[in-house]
Amino acid sequence: MPWQTPIVVHPPAPDGGRRVTVRGGDAGFARSDRELVALLCRAGLGEADVALDDPHLVEWRGGRHGWTAPGD
Repeated sequence: MPWQTPIVVHPPAPDGGRRVTVRGGDAGFARSDRELVALLCRAGLGEADVALDDPHLVEWRGGRHGWTAPGD
């Protein structure tokens, strides 16, 4: 099995939110960096705010962090 990052932030949905998977399992849906950090902390990643820029930990599909969904 090829190596892959443990966290994947999927492309934005039409409402701007993004699905997040951790080690292949659904971790939830985030509408901003702040929500993403909170979601990753609940999943056990203590320094999630630092991890967002680490390409060995997080694969960003369809954009990078720093987004806020429309209406937020």
